[in-house]
Amino acid sequence: MMDAAAPSGDVLLVQAVSRRSQMLRRFSRDDAIFRLLTQSSAIAVLVILAGVLLSLLLGSLPAWRAFGFDFLTSQSWNPVTEKFGALPAIYGTLLTSVIAMLIGVPVSLGIAIFLTEICPQSLRRTIGTAIELLAGIPSIIYGIWGLFVFAPFVQAHVQPALIDTFANIPILNQLFAGPPYGIGLLTAGLILAIMVLPFITSITREVFDTVPPVLKEAAYGIGCTRWEVMRRVVIPYTRVGIIGGVMLGLGRALGETMAVTFVIGNAHRIMPSIMAPGTTISASIANEFTEATGDLYTASLIALGLILFFITFAVLAAARLLLMRIERKAGN
Repeated sequence: MMDAAAPSGDVLLVQAVSRRSQMLRRFSRDDAIFRLLTQSSAIAVLVILAGVLLSLLLGSLPAWRAFGFDFLTSQSWNPVTEKFGALPAIYGTLLTSVIAMLIGVPVSLGIAIFLTEICPQSLRRTIGTAIELLAGIPSIIYGIWGLFVFAPFVQAHVQPALIDTFANIPILNQLFAGPPYGIGLLTAGLILAIMVLPFITSITREVFDTVPPVLKEAAYGIGCTRWEVMRRVVIPYTRVGIIGGVMLGLGRALGETMAVTFVIGNAHRIMPSIMAPGTTISASIANEFTEATGDLYTASLIALGLILFFITFAVLAAARLLLMRIERKAGN
């Protein structure tokens, strides 16, 4: 005999449908909330970026009104007479970053190749961890080390050797002209090369590990050497990731402040020698913003920040266009 209190099949079906409807509504509500949160986060990034750009534009207007385009081409920087020009800072920013990339990128690629292809397994984790720890060192520590340890070494050994080596070579004898101060654009570039090295190495190492082993084994199977495998298989396969790592390092070099401030010499002038003291946009702002008393002085420093913003944006945009062209060629 059936229990009269037991629900019938129709009641059970209705309850199941009701539970399913409640579950679907909950899923739909959760999905809408998740979509709203992610969309708000993406919009917040654009709002913050627009806010930074707008604040820089408004803050630098007095400088642009006073100097116009001459602000970008003038070498004058005299707070007493309120004559300001950004060219030495722009020149120093670009030159030190170029020096850092010319040294840091080949060394980083070499380290990544060694760790992925040559290094014994027992040492791979130790060396990799040590390199990654370099990224966690504060920039002011690099600056102090550069001023008290690295700059004297450069002054005593590196700069005299470069001066003697290129003394009789036209153009290069001007590029590496003395006297050996120790501090200067070259020293700042070398410090930046050390600072960007762990970023480029870590990313390059990770993308090298994504190469399918079968591709490398096939290359070795037809008689390729290790160098040929890296040059013709691994690097072409991972070139998009390598360029991304290089751009990350370049962004760090362009915006670095404290380490460069310690060793660059902070001179607002352009000299033909890369050993001479100079300045960068970040170093100029860090050194003088607290001392800026007049509105025009403050606006000129903010204008430097706006220029650095556009330089960084232009570099990242160019890198993105390069990656798009590489991906398009790979697709074709």
